[in-house]
Amino acid sequence: MQNSRNTLQFKIERTIPAPPSEVFDAWLNPAIPGNPWNAAEKFVLNAKVDGLFYWALKGASHYGRFTDIERPGRIQHTWVSPNTLGEESTVTITFTPQGEETLMTLVHSDLPDHERAKGHVNGWNYFMDVFREQFGNGSRKDYRWDEAHASAEK
Repeated sequence: MQNSRNTLQFKIERTIPAPPSEVFDAWLNPAIPGNPWNAAEKFVLNAKVDGLFYWALKGASHYGRFTDIERPGRIQHTWVSPNTLGEESTVTITFTPQGEETLMTLVHSDLPDHERAKGHVNGWNYFMDVFREQFGNGSRKDYRWDEAHASAEK
């Protein structure tokens, strides 16, 4: 007998003023603010299929495994954190060309239907806004996490 449970899914989109290959590479680059790897206080990142990642932010551990990487169009990985109640969820990011820009779509699915899991929509929106800001008028800004978030508690 299979257990059934209610799950949540969030879809977040941003248009980034850069080509998909540049946006794809920047999303996996821990030096670029706006992706989760840059925000980490500690991290391990092995961005290949079956490669693992781990990152900690404000004492909360996040980890998973890359299940699909198709440069420059798609990244998919599992996602486990305290706010998934320890359950595995799925994050899929696609990079679709739109002229000289990229439509970046992040879908976080299989989240437990719980208040804590609903917080992911705020977190991903925050990361995506900072990430888009990195590309400004089409060229990456050069600043560090602490400079970009001077008001954040340290």
